[in-house]
Formats: sequence, C-alpha cells, structure tokens
Amino acid sequence: MSDYFNETHQQVRATARKFIETHVLPHIDDWEEAGEFPRDLYKKAGDAGLLGIGFPEALGGIGEGDIFLKVAVSEELMRSTSGGLVAGLGSLDIGLPPVAKWAKKEIREQIVPPVLRGEKIAALAVTEPGGGSDVASLKTRAVRDGDHFIVNGSKTFITSGMCADHYTVAVRTGGEGHGGISLLLIDRDMPGFSTGKKLRKMGWWASDTAELFFEDCRVPADRLIGAENAGFIAIMSNFLFERLSLAIMAYMTAQLAYEAALEYTQQRKAFGRNIVGFQVTRHKLVDMATQIDVAREYTYRCAALMQAGKNPIKEVAMAKNFSVDVCEKVTREAVQLFGGMGYMRETVVERLYRDAKILSIGGGTTEIMKELIAKQIKL
Repeated sequence: MSDYFNETHQQVRATARKFIETHVLPHIDDWEEAGEFPRDLYKKAGDAGLLGIGFPEALGGIGEGDIFLKVAVSEELMRSTSGGLVAGLGSLDIGLPPVAKWAKKEIREQIVPPVLRGEKIAALAVTEPGGGSDVASLKTRAVRDGDHFIVNGSKTFITSGMCADHYTVAVRTGGEGHGGISLLLIDRDMPGFSTGKKLRKMGWWASDTAELFFEDCRVPADRLIGAENAGFIAIMSNFLFERLSLAIMAYMTAQLAYEAALEYTQQRKAFGRNIVGFQVTRHKLVDMATQIDVAREYTYRCAALMQAGKNPIKEVAMAKNFSVDVCEKVTREAVQLFGGMGYMRETVVERLYRDAKILSIGGGTTEIMKELIAKQIKL
C-alpha cells in the first residue's frame, strides 16, 4: 500500500520472497536448532542478486543509492522468521561498506566482488569485552611496524565471527578517544588472528556469533581503510544504515508475530467460539496492527530522507527505538494470545519473542539512541 515502492522494487521483492520460500523456509527450523546455516546459502543469495544491493556496479553490486530496493529485500528476508539468519546473511552490509567506500582501489577490487557473489563472507568487528556501546574507548591496539600494523586485543559479539573470511576491525592507532581510532581489513588467515568458541545466545540462534583474538597479528599497511585515526567517522556513518536495518527487522518481527497470532485466534476455540470472537482479543490485534503500521511508515520516512541525501540521525534513532518498542510489545502479546502453545519451541511466536530482545541492544542500545536524540534536539 506504500507509495515508496515502484515496479522494480516489487520485482526484486518477489525474487527475495521466492529465495526465502525455496531455499530457507523448508530448513529454517533445523538451522535454528543447529545454531548455524550452510555456507552455500551465501552463494545462493549472491546468485539471486540479493547481496549486491547498495554496492557499486563497478564492484559487482546493483542498486547503489536506492534505499527502498534494500528495504524491500530486507522485509522479505525477514519472512524467513529468523532474525539470526538475516543477521548472518547480511553481515556484509555492516562489514563491507567501509571497504567499498574507503579502502585502497586494489583492495576494493580484490575483496568486494567475491563477497557480493557469496563466495566470501565479510563481518564487522567493533565491540569489545567490557566496551559495549562505548566505541570511543576501544582498547584493541594497532602499532605501525614498517609496512605492517601489529594488532593486539580482542572483540566480542561479532556476527559471522566464526565463518567470515574478512573482518573490518576497529583499532586504536592514536591517542585516547574517538580521534585515535582507525579501521583495518584483517583476513582470517593472517598470522596472529584466531577465533574463540561460538557464543550461545538467547535469540538469533541461526547466526554465528564469536569472539575474535589478535596476538601480534601482522596486517599489511595497505589494509588500512581510509585515513589513519579517522575510523570513528566511518563507523558512525555505517551506523545510520545499520540502525535503519534494525528498525526494519523490528517491525517485520512484529508483523510476523501479528500474522501468526491473527491466524491462530481465528482457528483456536475456547468457550464455544473462536477466541478472535472475544472483544479483548480483537482489541489486542487492533493495537498490534496499528503499532506496526506506524512503525513501518515512520521507518519508510527515514529511508526517504536518506534517499534524498539527508543525514537523519535523530529520525533513524527514533525509528529504531519506536520500532523495537513495538516489536517487544507485539511479540509479547502474540505469545500471550497463543497461551501455552506460545511457550512451545514448535511455534514461530516463541522464536520471534526471543529474537526481539537483541534489537534494543544491537547497533547502539535504546539508551544510547535516546542520548543521540537528546543531542539532536539540544537537550
């Protein structure tokens, strides 16, 4: 019903929906239980053209600058019912943009195309143990040694941490604070790099999440992304689209929970009638539908601002917080409407309820978003 999408968007949406129906939905329950999905799914997504959206054609991408093409695909990928799968499959969307924009030309041409084809996997490594949202205080240190950097430190909660081939890593090359941070592109096979065991999580089970360790890791100096000590700006610019993506994940998680609850309440009988026949049930469903529509449309407005070349930091932070709040409320109500079945692993609302929680943490916590908004409105 939205005016934001044209015929091309809808064609790509149909491609993404077919991809999910064919390659994901028959297997997603097994992948969730296994805590991972097959690596060849990246290749299938690349072949379908789903990984290249938002990247330059010169590097093998399609649709650079068309935000709503990415929105349409993101919505359809969420119909996998697994936020973890979407996060894992989409780790390139936060790991690769700095490389595509600011890495040296020969590095861009070497790294980006294979990732967009699904032959290689890219990840972003910023968060550190004890650091959380305090990016400006990161401790991982990179010291120049001739034509290399020597990196020491660790990262945690890294999506695709176990399986990635390339990591865009935030390191400290200068003094304290945001002015001393740089980005390095580190490959899995570089000496001194290792991963810890896979981390077990409350939700997003199908995503691979890991710790990374750097012990005198030697990284060629030409793997510096952008200017030395200018990495914080790149990280912040990356956050805007990441937060928009999390808002999309939030309202789509809510949408799936609402759809499941609507179907269930129309079939489940209690006290001689379908439970949707009770006013309290209908009103819950109405509130759920209303909140989802408002979250979706405001997120679309933020995407339109980005499409117009604006930098809507405040609006995207608001969209993320509002959509996440809606997501938590709607998934909770969906479980409640399912009753005892909502607590069972066999129902999709149980998974959606668990997956909802990370959205208020990832990409900057709800509290950090409020601080950003406060600064923007000059409080």
